[in-house]
Amino acid sequence: MMRSTGWGRWGLVVLALLVSACRDAKPTNTVRLYCSVDEVFGRQVVAEFEKRTGMTVQVTYDSEAGKTTGLVSKIEMEKDRPQADVFWSSELFNTILLARKGLLHPYDSPAATDIPPRYRDPDHRWTAIGLRGRVIAFDPARIPADQVPQRWVDMDDDGVAAKVVYANPLFGTTRGHVAAMVALWGRDETAGFLTGLRERGAKKVDGNSTAVRELLSGRFALAATDTDDVILANRQGAKLEMAFPDMGDGGTLLIPNSIAILNGAKNVEAAQKLVDFLVSADVEEMLARSASQNIPVRAELREKLAMEMPAETSVSYEAVADAMPEAVELVREILIR
Repeated sequence: MMRSTGWGRWGLVVLALLVSACRDAKPTNTVRLYCSVDEVFGRQVVAEFEKRTGMTVQVTYDSEAGKTTGLVSKIEMEKDRPQADVFWSSELFNTILLARKGLLHPYDSPAATDIPPRYRDPDHRWTAIGLRGRVIAFDPARIPADQVPQRWVDMDDDGVAAKVVYANPLFGTTRGHVAAMVALWGRDETAGFLTGLRERGAKKVDGNSTAVRELLSGRFALAATDTDDVILANRQGAKLEMAFPDMGDGGTLLIPNSIAILNGAKNVEAAQKLVDFLVSADVEEMLARSASQNIPVRAELREKLAMEMPAETSVSYEAVADAMPEAVELVREILIR
């Protein structure tokens, strides 16, 4: 009879550990994505990436009410144990703040070499594509175009504010819009503007798409929103028009998507492949041809698609990110009561 040396028991333990490690290891052809772009558009792009590469993308989308802010908070909470590899945001300002906190992994994508410098981080922590404009949507059958404010600063005027519905400025692109006001106008003028909205009857709702629905209901004549929400409503049968009000320096606010790899990504190689695809001209064209109709940052692509770019405010995206904390403070003091 053979004498046991104990190796059998230890061998089984080692084998179990190896099996467990293999089971928990992330396959190299799988990449994890946090996405605050509307799911209907995000799904189309992700499906095309999977089709072209054979890779699998595990996606977590954000909600309409907590647009972008929810995933940004999640990334910050998970900084010691990241649960995603790539962040595709529907705006840029919070991405800049994540970069400043050291939460983004630098990557200079070869697919982004034709993107203008305004839309690329000099330190390669993020890349921006696909612009949406901040607009005032209106129904010309209910209010003539000449009664729609042509400057954002006029939206809180007597006789105008009570007709206005807007998304909660603690979230999404409206948050960045208020920060752009602070960057351009200063704290005092922005505070006066927000106070005017509140005191003269403007209505705050959960998100931009909700603001458009309120406009369509007939309860309001003007909706501060994004171009894609208006375009999508029109595709579904609405007949809305848009004004691109002046921010005060001759242009309106155009907000890009932004793409970045997260620090601590478990699958950097797969993350780089996904980023290469997301920042490519192919994806910009997909977004431009989609119901979102994002405006390409590439001039050649705009020419190809015969898409015009509205006059853009000259305020830098970095300056808007700088103003974000002060904008949030003002919104909490004045609008969230």
